[in-house]
Amino acid sequence: MSSIPMLDLKKQLAGIKDEVVGEVLGVIESGQYILGRMVGRLEEHAAAYIGAKHAIGVASGTDALALSLRALGIGPGDEVITTPFTFFSTVEAILYLNAKPVFADIDPDTFNIDPSKVEEKITAKTRAILPVHLFGYPAAMGRILELAGRHNLKIVEDCAQSFGATINRNGQKAGNRNGQKSIERKSLKTGSFGDAGAFSFYPSKNLGAYGDGGLITTDNDEMERQIRLLRNHGSSGGYIHHYVGFNSRLDELQAAVLLVKLKRLDAYNEKRRQKAALYGRLLSAASIKCPSADDGASGHVFHQYTIRHPRRDAVREKLQGQQISSMVYYPVPLHLQPALRFMGHKEGDFPRAEAASREVLSLPIYPELEDSAIKRISKIVCSV
Repeated sequence: MSSIPMLDLKKQLAGIKDEVVGEVLGVIESGQYILGRMVGRLEEHAAAYIGAKHAIGVASGTDALALSLRALGIGPGDEVITTPFTFFSTVEAILYLNAKPVFADIDPDTFNIDPSKVEEKITAKTRAILPVHLFGYPAAMGRILELAGRHNLKIVEDCAQSFGATINRNGQKAGNRNGQKSIERKSLKTGSFGDAGAFSFYPSKNLGAYGDGGLITTDNDEMERQIRLLRNHGSSGGYIHHYVGFNSRLDELQAAVLLVKLKRLDAYNEKRRQKAALYGRLLSAASIKCPSADDGASGHVFHQYTIRHPRRDAVREKLQGQQISSMVYYPVPLHLQPALRFMGHKEGDFPRAEAASREVLSLPIYPELEDSAIKRISKIVCSV
């Protein structure tokens, strides 16, 4: 019986190998490996794809978050509201700046931060909201934008898992952080709503590099200027340093790989939606909470296909016995992480996030996953 991995990047490579190898060899032969032509091309293409004025390549998704917050002036004592149900880097980026993370509980249907809970957490010290588009499903940006506008708050979108995800605006003008943004398209992509969008190119992402990498999008010219300096030791060149910055430059080799994949991203994401739809049909007969589908308002890109199951651990054990991978994202919410004990949270503070951590299970999903594998997985999940 063949095994089924969570992700199979070798299968993806098979379809693009010749082009990737050619582009990588071109970079090697050019002798230019840092902040060269490939990074510039990727920034240009990514900005156009997302619908942002600027895109800046950085070394990781974590750096994308931290540099965005830094460029917005977030610092010691400032409060940043975010979700307790996400990867640890979201809160790390806030803490790097000696700012204070403030958690707001999630919507149990989408796993994303609940705007009504965000509003309860706003104080005189709140400076920003950091929503996460978790598992590829866009957060409720309309309501978050309204809150931020009313309370004069900044927004940094954590788009690490949502490259290509959209929110349908029905052709209307969509408010962004620079006023009204006239867009004729029927949908806007995540990363185009806030003051900044932070993306990760970790290999497992929908748009993944062959190593670490990240990207920041913004419509703000001053933010773009600052981030370009900050990513390169605060320098504009000539060994003149305007800020104490970071070493956070996207590699030319990674940019070359990403340019090859970006051309295919919409097709990859559409295949993920097709796989998710098949899962939904096969699992609908069982008492299993499946991910929210594309409902015409939000274009889910299914970075993960995450179900809720009251017997999650039993399901995972049975899948493992059949050589089928699964993952729990995330078994411990942030407010209960050992590294964050100093924040003083206790079990019960964020009951929705805690309930999710006990029940979520992510099943294999990637564009090359065979339908027969999905049927095999679903049959086992429904049998528990």
